[in-house]
Amino acid sequence: MKASAFVYPWDVNGDPQAAGRIAALGVGQVTLAAAYHSTRALTPRHPRHRIVTAEHAAVLYPADARWDGRELRPYAAGDWAPGDAYGEAAAALAEAGLEVHTWVVLAHNSRLGAEHPHTSVVNAYGDRYPWAPCIAQPATRAYLTELAAEAAVRPGARGTELESLGWYGLAHLHAHDKTGGVGLGEAGQYLMSLCFCPACRQGYGAQGLDADELAAAVRAALEPLWRGVAADEGWADVEKLLGEGHAAATRAWREETARTLQEAAVAAVRAAAPDGFQVLLHADPVSYHCGANAGVDPAHILSVADGVVVPCTGGPGALAPFAEQRRGVLAANLTVVSGMGGSPGTLAADAARARGLGATELRLYHAGLASDGDLELVRATLSGG
Repeated sequence: MKASAFVYPWDVNGDPQAAGRIAALGVGQVTLAAAYHSTRALTPRHPRHRIVTAEHAAVLYPADARWDGRELRPYAAGDWAPGDAYGEAAAALAEAGLEVHTWVVLAHNSRLGAEHPHTSVVNAYGDRYPWAPCIAQPATRAYLTELAAEAAVRPGARGTELESLGWYGLAHLHAHDKTGGVGLGEAGQYLMSLCFCPACRQGYGAQGLDADELAAAVRAALEPLWRGVAADEGWADVEKLLGEGHAAATRAWREETARTLQEAAVAAVRAAAPDGFQVLLHADPVSYHCGANAGVDPAHILSVADGVVVPCTGGPGALAPFAEQRRGVLAANLTVVSGMGGSPGTLAADAARARGLGATELRLYHAGLASDGDLELVRATLSGG
């Protein structure tokens, strides 16, 4: 299967050996970050540094004039990715014989939420989630759609992978995260991720719900979880806690909001891209899930995008609902960083299982973060050695 490795520009820039080392793994493609959230990343082989701190979400190239005069606009990177860091890295990787695709993170931006609090998801208790832009707000949707088009279609790129193109919610590894004291399960995560900003309150109204009554119902539904009652049956528990009618109405509003944003963003990318440009989404086949792998309806998303990238490190089961559609690229995303829960030593077996469930390509996370030992295991697998 075709394999692509995820890479950051700072893994490559300033290291003349990096591009050749990645190509030597046996991958034919790299998925190179063009717009990315804040992070602290290890660079175990770089000749000038070992830790890169990306202090805020940023585009890793010079944004163009389309943003002039707009309130919501992408932030430039600091010294972790100065100038056209993406372009510099892309050129080196292409020279090493690798096909370059962009990696674009969208609805995940803590600085946007800090500087423009009104853009954030607001839960039923009135707490804002600054890392999670509410994708129902018209100005935020316009910003995300335009950002998708600009960041995806960089010079020389042959395709893109759009991450977090959907709802973000409570589940987020925030700095010094301390939210694990109560086991919320899928149901609690959903309830704690419902947004009550003005746009969403209006959306619930269109579904026949009174937003104040709904917020009260959500708070009441969460009370047993705060007392330690387990909730781990997924959607069935949401319906039990919130009531079937309320649950269905919230899901209808959120799914339609995500679908239309995904359609708009993909259309904007296609309008800006050359012929043959591939558009994939990082996706979860459970449509009410939130996060970097946006919850989608498999049939719908594969009628919009060219395919999906699906998390498979914990097992390849999430591939099956997409494979049933019998269309599009189905890329299995496998972590190959052993220190982050990956298993590069079982890559061959994991890839075989993914192929058996319909995967057509592999994504390897992450060529820059992995140790030398991890990368050697990847190289040996991909080369058949």
